[in-house]
Parts: sequence; C-alpha cells; structure tokens
Amino acid sequence: MGISDKIENSKDQLAGKAKSAAGDATDDENLQAEGKAQETKGDLKAAGEKVKDAFK
Repeated sequence: MGISDKIENSKDQLAGKAKSAAGDATDDENLQAEGKAQETKGDLKAAGEKVKDAFK
C-alpha cells in the first residue's frame, strides 16, 4: 500500500466524519448519510489495503 493510498483513505474517513458531524449539528439527514457513506468507503478501502499488505 502506497503512502498516497493511505492519505486518500484517511481523507475519505475524515471528510466523512466531518460531513456526518455537520449533518448532526444541522439535523440534515442527507448530509449525515453522505458522511457515513464516505467514512465507510474510506474504512473499507483501508481494510482492503491492509489485507493486500498482509500477503506481501
């Protein structure tokens, strides 16, 4: 896993958390859902990269 992949995954996770928090603060369910989806995307990509690294 390259450092750029790790940065990209972390960016997705942090952006998702921020969107979710903003949605919580404004009671915007769409923003909450979008944030959770983006955070989950980052989590899944990071997990996949860890599996790849384990087999190297």
